[in-house]
Amino acid sequence: MHRWAKNRESWLALHLALPNGIPSRDCIRRLLMALKPEAFQRCFQDWICDAIPADTENSRRHVAIDGKACRGSHDAAKGLGNLHIVSAWASEQGIALGQVATDAKSNEITAIPKLLEQIDLTDTLITIDAMGCQKAIVEQIVDGGGDCVIAVKDNQPKLATAIQAFFLDHLERDLEDLHYRYDETRDAGHGRIDERSYYLVKVPTDFASLKDWPWIKAIGYAVRITQHADGTESDEVRYYLSSHYLSGKRFGEAVRGHWSIESMHWVLDVNFREDEHRTRERTLGNNLSWLRRFAVTLLKRHPDKDSLRGKMMSCMINTDYLTQVLSLQRV
Repeated sequence: MHRWAKNRESWLALHLALPNGIPSRDCIRRLLMALKPEAFQRCFQDWICDAIPADTENSRRHVAIDGKACRGSHDAAKGLGNLHIVSAWASEQGIALGQVATDAKSNEITAIPKLLEQIDLTDTLITIDAMGCQKAIVEQIVDGGGDCVIAVKDNQPKLATAIQAFFLDHLERDLEDLHYRYDETRDAGHGRIDERSYYLVKVPTDFASLKDWPWIKAIGYAVRITQHADGTESDEVRYYLSSHYLSGKRFGEAVRGHWSIESMHWVLDVNFREDEHRTRERTLGNNLSWLRRFAVTLLKRHPDKDSLRGKMMSCMINTDYLTQVLSLQRV
C-alpha cells in the first residue's frame, strides 16, 4: 500500500489532504490493527448505500452467506489455525455486505448469527450451505423479516432423512400425486452440459420434523445432471429447506445464485492471492480481507466488459479508470 501510494502521491493529493505526506508502512499497519473490523466495515457499507441507488424493481434481494479459510494465516508457534471469514454477498448486485472472522471452521455456526445482525433482513432471501442449517439461525432470519433457503445435509440427520424419504417416496411414483413448483435450466460451457431441475413442495402436515422446525414452509429437491466432453454423465442431488413457498423459478435462482459467493472466493484466491498471504495478526487479517472483498465489489460494479484482472490492470496504469472504479461511476 505504501509503495503504491508513494507512486500515486500527486493523484492522491487531488482527493485527500496529506499535510504530512504518505503514511509509512508501519503507520498503515498499526492503523489496520487498531481499527475494529465491524466499525471499519460499516464505513464502507455506508459508502455503498450512498453511492448505489436502491433496487426498486427487485423487492426481495438475495444474500448468500458462506465461509472461507485464509490458508496462509496459521501460526503454529502461537497455536493459531487458519483464519476463517464468514461473508455476506448480495449476489444480484455483486456487493460485499459484511463479514465476521473466526478461528476455526466449526465456529462458523456462531459467526453466522453475528453476521446476520449486521444485515437488514427485511424482504431479503438468505441462502446458506449446510453449515448454517441450525434452528436458531432460521428463527433469527424469519424473526428479522427475511426468508431463507438452506441446504440440508447429515449435520441435521433427522431433518435430512425426513426430506430425502419424502422425495424418494414420491419419485418412485413419478410425482403423480404431488403438488409442487418446478423449474429447470440447461447450460453449456467449459466442455460440458449441465441440466438442472428444481422441485419445491409445501411442508406436508404429517412431515416428521415439522414440530422441531416450525419455521419451515417448504422443502426442496435439486438435481444436476452433467454431460462431460468424453461422453460420461454424472449427477448431484441436494435437499433444501425454505421458510417461504417460493415460485419454482425463484427457488432455482436462489440455489444457483448461492454459487456467486463461491465465485467471489475463487476471485480472492486467483486474482488477490488471498491464500498466499501470511498475515497472522487477527484484526489486521480481518481488515485486509474486508478490503479485498470490497475491492471485488468496486471492480464488479464497473461496467467495462473486461475480466476482473483486466480491470485491476487498468486501475494500475490509468488513474482516470481508477477514479471511475472508486467513485462507482456508471460510465
